[in-house]
Amino acid sequence: MTLNQIHPHARLGKNVTVEAFTTIAGQVEIGDNSWIGPNVTIMDYVKIGKNCQVFPGAVIGAAPQDLKFQGEVTYVEIGDNTIIRECATVNRGTKASNKGITRIGNDTLVMSYVHIAHDCVVGNNVVLVSYVGIAGETTVEDWAIIGGNSSAHQFTRIGAHSMLSGGSLVGKDVPPYILAGHRPLAFGGINIIGLRRRGFSNEQIQEISNIYKVIYGGGLNISDACMKIEDTFAVSPERDTILHFIRSSKRGIIKSTLTGGLDE
Repeated sequence: MTLNQIHPHARLGKNVTVEAFTTIAGQVEIGDNSWIGPNVTIMDYVKIGKNCQVFPGAVIGAAPQDLKFQGEVTYVEIGDNTIIRECATVNRGTKASNKGITRIGNDTLVMSYVHIAHDCVVGNNVVLVSYVGIAGETTVEDWAIIGGNSSAHQFTRIGAHSMLSGGSLVGKDVPPYILAGHRPLAFGGINIIGLRRRGFSNEQIQEISNIYKVIYGGGLNISDACMKIEDTFAVSPERDTILHFIRSSKRGIIKSTLTGGLDE
């Protein structure tokens, strides 16, 4: 008697391990050397990369929890070396979003009971701590860390190398390279430790800090602050990343400043 149900059309790479009581549908592709734990459900239209781990109770590829969904074929795509922990859920995309796919990048850690809704884009090297919920069409850029029990409103963006404290409620976009916390969610300084760990130089970190002093401490509105930054700071990847993020924001960025820092 078989202890799991693997559809004969499912495409499993070399050295893929599937533990007992797991269900894998037919329109599924799993890359080499991945481990799928017991009691996992992987539904149709899911692609999982190489060297991934999916822990017990996770459900990947369920239909989106969106009333606009009409049963159309949409997808989940997960990159290489990504870990999905216990009871996390990842929903497929929707046609209404004009995306039709939910994406998770490489080397990302999705901890227990995280929910990733339809059409979300989660980048590379992201950490979503337990009980994080990100609503439909949320974008979490590379190297971002979201603390446990946090929730992100639909269509929000969380910038690269940012770090959010546990219990954060994300209603506006969180710019890159920063710390954010408190309620309402507020700017809390630069993610100095994270940036140093990822190889940013002291000069780069200082430039990022000086740019955010203009944005959050210069007494200017966002448009004028961006113009001043463009006029004052030389072209650099960090400057241009910040300016592009802010200028392309549709919901606006978090505006409050934490005068005492996140440890206040």
